[in-house]
This record gives sequence, structure tokens and C-alpha cells, in this order.
Amino acid sequence: QVQLVESGGGLVQAGGSLRLSCVASGRTFSMNAMGWFRQAPGKEREVAAIISWNGARTYYADSVKGRFAISRDNAKNTVYLQMNSLKPEDTAVYFCAAARDAFGGLDPRENNYNIWGQGTRVTVSS
Repeated sequence: QVQLVESGGGLVQAGGSLRLSCVASGRTFSMNAMGWFRQAPGKEREVAAIISWNGARTYYADSVKGRFAISRDNAKNTVYLQMNSLKPEDTAVYFCAAARDAFGGLDPRENNYNIWGQGTRVTVSS
């Protein structure tokens, strides 16, 4: 069974940091771009960050640029999202997703991702 499992969410004060992890099982995603998306209460899901299959290229939403860093360890089939200087508006459920196509680009559109995790909740208090 192919799975993505996120962890690392929790409650943190504004200005704090969290590191999210996404572990893949059932197959390797070392040839696929991986993304972190988030869905805030009452809002649509949006992209936060994307990383290319080899980690050489990254994409960030303007709202997280300079504060979040996406990385991956293909040997461990794991993708990370380091979140610093957290703000209350970062409160959301964070989802990890794998791109459908191997060696694809950093496309932020959700329909390019066909494997999704269950999400991990991040709450930032003011």
C-alpha cells in the first residue's frame, strides 16, 4: 500500500518553529517532485512549498517565502518542511503530496499530485 504519513505538527507560539516530516512507504518517490500544501480553517487548500525530485529546485508561496524551507532525503524516502517565524495565519492542516509524473517541474497546481497524506495539524497561537 502506497502511503504518505506526515508528522511534526502541534501547537506553537507565534515566532516559534516546527519541522514537519513526510515519510513515504510502499514505493519510492525519489523521481517525483514533492509538495507541502496547507488548508486553513474555512479556506481552500493552497500550496506552501514544492521540491524537485533531486532537491535541486524549490518553489515557495509568497506567504511563506523566507520563513519555510523544504528539503528531502531520498535515501530515507522523506520530505521535510522547516517552518520558522511562525504566524497565527500559518495555522492549518499541512498535507504532503507526491507529483504524478516523474522528473516533472515545480507545478503548484493540485491536480498534478496524485498521492496525498492525511495531514498534520499546525496551530500557531498569538
